[in-house]
Amino acid sequence: MTLEVSAAQRRARLIARHHLAGRAGSVADATAALIALHATDPVTVYLSAWARTGCAADDVDEALYAERAVVRMLGMRRTVFVVPAGLVSVIQSACTDDVARRLRRQLEKDLANGGIGSGDAAGWLRDVGESTLRVLAARGGRGASGAQLSADEPRLRTELTYAPDKSYGGTAYVTSRILGLLAAEGHLVRGHRRGGWSSGQFEWHPAAAWLAGSGAGSGTAPGAGGTGIARAGLDAGTAWAQPDAGAARAELARRWLLTFGPAPVADLQWWAGWTGGQTKAALAALAVREADLDGQPGVLLTGDESFDDDAAPVAALLPALDPTPMGWQARDWFLGEHRDALFDRTGNIGPTVWWAGKIIGGWAQRPSGEVVCRLLEDAGSEAAAAVASEAVRLESWLGQTRVTPRFRTPLERALAAAGVSGGARWGR
Repeated sequence: MTLEVSAAQRRARLIARHHLAGRAGSVADATAALIALHATDPVTVYLSAWARTGCAADDVDEALYAERAVVRMLGMRRTVFVVPAGLVSVIQSACTDDVARRLRRQLEKDLANGGIGSGDAAGWLRDVGESTLRVLAARGGRGASGAQLSADEPRLRTELTYAPDKSYGGTAYVTSRILGLLAAEGHLVRGHRRGGWSSGQFEWHPAAAWLAGSGAGSGTAPGAGGTGIARAGLDAGTAWAQPDAGAARAELARRWLLTFGPAPVADLQWWAGWTGGQTKAALAALAVREADLDGQPGVLLTGDESFDDDAAPVAALLPALDPTPMGWQARDWFLGEHRDALFDRTGNIGPTVWWAGKIIGGWAQRPSGEVVCRLLEDAGSEAAAAVASEAVRLESWLGQTRVTPRFRTPLERALAAAGVSGGARWGR
């Protein structure tokens, strides 16, 4: 029998399971509750963790670099995420291995078209990758920047010309593409950041050594995609136990349904970056039931049918690319008619203001440090007061730090302009 679930019930669950009331116990707890924090923009990780825990930026660094309870990796939809250390092997098998194979094929093609490798671009790439891992290992466990690795393995600074007949074409070193590929295949980890916590520059570390320090176990296994390079892995135990890809996809689908369900099947397929067949097989391995989401078909886990009818009156300021609004492709039930103001042209969401499980506006930080908001609908005086209080709290937390989203949206740009200042909390 199909279970009817209203938008109000979904919003109530969203507040509780996504910790929009800020009650997660730690950075690791908040990350696990959401499966992953988006990390394409480094600022997102810190602000997403703060919104759910009230933690300091140093607490995020502690979880990432000292405890290594969370790890930065390429995952769903070829996006960089911060994920729980114990979930690395699941995401690797469920999503990243497929991404890595596509990345290797494309890079081999581009190298061949660029005349690199003397007719054997695949062999050249494999040799450079193996050499890069050797020179990194020779550093005795110390990380290295791309520039440092290029000094030790000069072929990383090979120049490749892209789209020579296009306006967006040009020539660039292959450094970042090769290091990104090695990370996608599980050989490298993006470790300590270089610069402030808004920096997108990191040291590269051997995955085996980095993950061994996470307390979740590490080991080696055959390389991904038939590369012939030993790969470091991670599982909840102390030995390598890279899960079968099908089993990994089923486990990731289960976790996604607990966090984002009930939802349309298409949302899971979009979020994970899977094919229709992979999505169907993952759900077939689980006990799920059908749901009617205000007229739209969806699924949820059997046994997970308890819902609150009313969303709690909770205000939250979430950053650009936060995992909550990026968890679904069909967002009307919490986004309403605010898409044009809050998304850029390629589908990236900007900073958002939430009330009772709905997006009701956006926010930005001005050069002065002032956090200003704009409500796109009238949610009442209680909501306005709660949002203003959250803005004050975020402004105090940011202090002298200035944050500008990597992908800017119409409302964020308008609010960040310095036309209204001097203590005004509401941007025009």
